[in-house]
Amino acid sequence: VQLQASGGGLVQTGRFLRLSCIVSGTTFWSQAMGWFRQSPGNQRELVASIGRGDGTDYADSVKGRFIISRDNAKNTVYLQMNELKPEDTAVYYCNQLVRSLGSGKYNPRGNWGRGTQVTVSS
Repeated sequence: VQLQASGGGLVQTGRFLRLSCIVSGTTFWSQAMGWFRQSPGNQRELVASIGRGDGTDYADSVKGRFIISRDNAKNTVYLQMNELKPEDTAVYYCNQLVRSLGSGKYNPRGNWGRGTQVTVSS
């Protein structure tokens, strides 16, 4: 599976960015997808997920500001990031998701592609 994230950049606090991730090598329409981020010294965290049926979920830190969506015809998942804050600064990655049988939480599935850097200045 290949995952190609793009759309990052340097923006000021309060501005917006839209990330895109093109996925190939899998049956995209059948996969739950997620956006993760990792900042220096921190673990990679799931910030937004979208299921096969377009159900979405968000980390508390981005709820109300970020919107995840997908276009199955284009094998692409998007992350609209509004009202950006300096603490949103990180490298953002997309990945397929698999739900843990034990906890029911989503975990990343498979390899990681190249992320895209988002930097929010104060």
